[in-house]
Amino acid sequence: MSDPYYQKLFADRIGGVNYGKSTEIYKFEKIKRAKRQVLADHPERRLLDFGIGENDEMAAPTVRLKMIDELSKLENRGYADNGCIEFKEAVARFMKRRFNVELDPVSEINHCIGTKPALAMLPDVFVNPGDVTIMTTPGYPVAGTHTKYNGGEVYNLPLLPEKDFYPDLNSIPEDILKRAKLLVLNYPNSPTGQIGTVEFYEQVVEFAKEHELVVVQDATHVMLSYRSRPMSFLEVDGAKDVGVEVHSMSKGWNMIGWRLGWVCGAERIVHAFADVKDNSDSGQFLAIQKACAFALDDDSIPDHSRAKYLRRLEKLVLTLNRFGFDCRVPGGTYFLYVKAPKGLKHGRTFANAEEVGHFLIEEQSICTVPWDAAGAFLRFSVTYMADSEKKEDELMDELAERLEQISFVF
Repeated sequence: MSDPYYQKLFADRIGGVNYGKSTEIYKFEKIKRAKRQVLADHPERRLLDFGIGENDEMAAPTVRLKMIDELSKLENRGYADNGCIEFKEAVARFMKRRFNVELDPVSEINHCIGTKPALAMLPDVFVNPGDVTIMTTPGYPVAGTHTKYNGGEVYNLPLLPEKDFYPDLNSIPEDILKRAKLLVLNYPNSPTGQIGTVEFYEQVVEFAKEHELVVVQDATHVMLSYRSRPMSFLEVDGAKDVGVEVHSMSKGWNMIGWRLGWVCGAERIVHAFADVKDNSDSGQFLAIQKACAFALDDDSIPDHSRAKYLRRLEKLVLTLNRFGFDCRVPGGTYFLYVKAPKGLKHGRTFANAEEVGHFLIEEQSICTVPWDAAGAFLRFSVTYMADSEKKEDELMDELAERLEQISFVF
């Protein structure tokens, strides 16, 4: 069958004339296929799914009731455009209360339909062909993808255990720095679990000013901070002079499908983001914004999420360490990022983390996410379905039973 005429019309940014013909399979699609296969091959064996990256709870009952109330109001039927003042004011209260960061709700805050669209749009604000976005890896690729869509380039900074999973900013070549416009960070970091510190953020601010970079700090997991209290990049002197922070209602408030977050910080950058956004979407449903404003005023909601995922991480660390893994509770996120085993005692070796991931799911129906971007690591998520601590303990017992049948070499 010949190609349709429009095959030659696809933009180069998504593959051009070869769009749709690649046989390469995206990492998470491979995992989905492997899960489907093992469920078909072993219906008698429960899938222990540590690969899911989304909260297992619904939004708080009080928030759902608020949403129902807002759904019935005539004034919430229309376009939200760049957001409602109720949500922006709730964000300002939240940022002041939790981080002691003062923000003007009108000029320094703008909502987004989740952090993903915000990270996709921010390169549109700055990146021209030939410009560079500096990003950490492993990490969330969206800002880099859209940098490339705009004709820019991505420079990846590896997050390595010997650097405590902080980027080595001084390793960036001078020719990259001359063309760089954006420095995209993510702390607490997904997937490594490292958290931001005052010292690190001060270094970032100084570096950004020296090299005239705009900082985009993705704070999606900020309320899931364990080693210390949640911290905002904007708490550090000078941060609002060099960039913005992107927040999400998903992780801390169990509102992953509600699709709401915000961009805050430098006034002119927020305004420019709002201009791009205004030409990209018509805003999130007003009832959702108002229900989320209600949620932001209730600190017990993210505090509950934090306590729950910390408890689960502590249980997972104890279980994995029994079988040779070298892991500890991360500084933040609901992910545990651990070095992948090198092989098995009977002689089999693994070339990379992806091979380990496939072995675990095929042999023991244990699903993880492999990362090979900066060394061989496995990511375990504690967002598995379990509606009581008893069921959490039962799942850990089952994980231990299966790992006992494997003799890993590290």
